[in-house]
Amino acid sequence: MPGLVAPRRVLVVDDSRAQRHMLSMHLRRWGYEVTECEDAMTALRVCEGAEVDIIISDWMMPGMTGLEFCRKFRDMGREAYGYFVLLTSKSEKTEIADGLEAGADDFLTKPVSSNELRARLRAGERMLAMQSEVLAKNKVIASTLVELQKLYDSLDRDLIEARKLQQTLIRDRVRDYGWSRASLLLRNSGRVGGDLVGSFEADKNRVVVYSIDVSGHGIASAMMTARLAGFLTGSSPDQNLAFDRGLVGQQVLLTPDAVAEKFNRLMLEEIQAEQYFTMVFAVIDRVTGQASMVQAGHPHPMLIRASGEVVQLGDGGLPIGLIPDAAYERFEVTLRPGDRLVMVSDGLTECPLPDGQDFGVEGLTQSLTQSTHLSGADLLEALVWDLTRQSGSDSFPDDISGVVFDLLSNKPGKQPAVTRTAKQPDRLFDW
Repeated sequence: MPGLVAPRRVLVVDDSRAQRHMLSMHLRRWGYEVTECEDAMTALRVCEGAEVDIIISDWMMPGMTGLEFCRKFRDMGREAYGYFVLLTSKSEKTEIADGLEAGADDFLTKPVSSNELRARLRAGERMLAMQSEVLAKNKVIASTLVELQKLYDSLDRDLIEARKLQQTLIRDRVRDYGWSRASLLLRNSGRVGGDLVGSFEADKNRVVVYSIDVSGHGIASAMMTARLAGFLTGSSPDQNLAFDRGLVGQQVLLTPDAVAEKFNRLMLEEIQAEQYFTMVFAVIDRVTGQASMVQAGHPHPMLIRASGEVVQLGDGGLPIGLIPDAAYERFEVTLRPGDRLVMVSDGLTECPLPDGQDFGVEGLTQSLTQSTHLSGADLLEALVWDLTRQSGSDSFPDDISGVVFDLLSNKPGKQPAVTRTAKQPDRLFDW
């Protein structure tokens, strides 16, 4: 009938028929299912063919002793636990220790008292009940882990595809505008990340470059970067947040500070996500050589003069999406042919080193100084190589991204005034 509990199966092993029958009589009276064996070898075969809950075995038997039987029983590797009771006339502590070492759970002294036998069996049943409960919970845990692994594998496959899609946001690692060149780097610390770099041509004389770092990591940050990338597309100026409509309907490029303020309103009033981002946004004019920029909580942009001098730019500024009506200040610097503008995320400058310090602006400046002869793409790769060498690992705790803008010439129709080598560092990275 449903709900009935099957009786415990007890194996009685003793070379004395009288002792076996006496024990079996008590056990059957108490509702146990009993099997008798006259020697340990026969008992082992029974244990191999059927599940046994409790074993009551004599210690001294011909052929194989109860102690040896207990060891072999424990070595069988059964899933369910078997409670093992040794019958003995031994009372020395050394013999008891030998029995426990062999795997015995309890002992009964001959002649066996029926009251003591029943008490020992009840203790054994409590242990078996606890073991069954643990085993059942372990099965639930194992089944749950299998399901979690399936979910993880599915999520991991999705993240791999998401990573591929995110990488398409900067499909062209080097964008050549004739008079200038923008080189891009995006390296996520996980499957997907929250950094975004890019550039687009505003008109034939102006190029925009930007570097963005969304707060947090993982899927939420990656989704935000994808949305921000849509707001900064160069192929559709009417959808680009950096443009506004002029009086006669034409697209007009906003100043960098106006772009930052527009993004700040968008984040707080429309998107309303529990996120913010830092940004450097720069507009470079070929005719004047002027780079007009805004720094919104992002690491300082760096200017590398054609002479090799490295200059830090900007005064900091507030992140975007934190404070309503935040004001952002625009600043300008004049570029000459051969000068280059470098923007990196804080994943590089704040990367911890073994000495407890960060890579910092000092490490960035030193690396840039040593790599001024390299092309923009190779300079970014050299930055990652220097960071790897100093940190002792190529697995970084935060996303790393960067932009190098090279002003090649500011004269229409002329060949670039400056070229740099494409020397490869000793180590390549899969970006």
